[in-house]
Amino acid sequence: MEKFSSFRDPGTGIQPFLAPVPPQERDLFVTILTPIKAVVAVTRTAVIIVLISIHFVLVHVIGFICRPVPPLQDAISWLGTVLLARLALYVIGFWSVSTEFIVRKRGKISENKWSPRAGDLIVSNWSSWIEVLWLAYKYNPLFVLPVANAPVASSTRDASSISYTPGRKTGTGSAAISSFDRVLISPEVIRGFRQASLLEIISSTGKTPSAPSSVPLRSLDDIRRSARRPVVVFPECTTSNGRGLLRFADVFNGASVPTKGYNMFLMCVRYDPPTASQPSLSHSVPAATLNPLRHLLQICTSLSPQSISIRQLPLSESPSSQLFIVNEVVPEPRSDVLAEVCAVLIARMGKMKRVGFGWEDKYAFLDFYRGRR
Repeated sequence: MEKFSSFRDPGTGIQPFLAPVPPQERDLFVTILTPIKAVVAVTRTAVIIVLISIHFVLVHVIGFICRPVPPLQDAISWLGTVLLARLALYVIGFWSVSTEFIVRKRGKISENKWSPRAGDLIVSNWSSWIEVLWLAYKYNPLFVLPVANAPVASSTRDASSISYTPGRKTGTGSAAISSFDRVLISPEVIRGFRQASLLEIISSTGKTPSAPSSVPLRSLDDIRRSARRPVVVFPECTTSNGRGLLRFADVFNGASVPTKGYNMFLMCVRYDPPTASQPSLSHSVPAATLNPLRHLLQICTSLSPQSISIRQLPLSESPSSQLFIVNEVVPEPRSDVLAEVCAVLIARMGKMKRVGFGWEDKYAFLDFYRGRR
């Protein structure tokens, strides 16, 4: 839409924040199936709510009681997370999820599977809460959410603002619609991270980093060192609509490359574009309340199996490999070399274009979206 033109990346032409709009096709068969799809969606959602309740009781109630016995607590956490997450994916329509290993250099033979251990990092792009469920089912990891100060954005027109007026320069029609004037925002510093439960990170999908509070913050490395499971980090710090890769924040605090003392597992998630019968699986605009319940209802209306593309980088070619050469990936160093290396590799795996927007721009987009739509 023209009023969101200021949030279109000038280098690639990609609008990374708005949810993809499915084609409007008038199909009599689809219209006839509408009541059936509504019943299926409500039934599926009810089952998901039951699974969430069981997960909460097992992990947050019984698991809390078993804290004095860590092995027992870990077993209950595995049972309440891995099994229920797989059941939830099955109910939604993901009957099978295939993964593909992407080899950077020709002639190399990739490993057959990942085996992340406690303290290892799993790094991925972020488009929806669906990959969060898949990660929970596959690896039962710890999730972390970044904390940062809210970026300062102004709609005042000045020399540093970005203004784009689409359409003809006649002063009428589309030319009279001026897009939102947005001041250039410098990247905000990530103050730290806080550990998030599976339910919390799912409800945070689409949102931007929270502001500092009374909850003590920890560095990513500190969380990793004390973790009894792999740790998942999303360097974009928010979700996109999957059309482009957002700018990675400096989340690794200048960690050396190759990394030492732990392994890094990189993956890229892609979803098919929406169709007349299949809503978009990406979730870039969060709901104000009960996020992402509305999106869950939408995708549960689909009567066909759901699909997701997950591409993984072999461990031998990740930034934790001692044979990894930084200059082959990032010729010019930056403040957080590891974040840049991960961004380049993930973009190559998913054949995605990188955009200049970051989570700070998503913050301004959501403010504009909710205030002027």
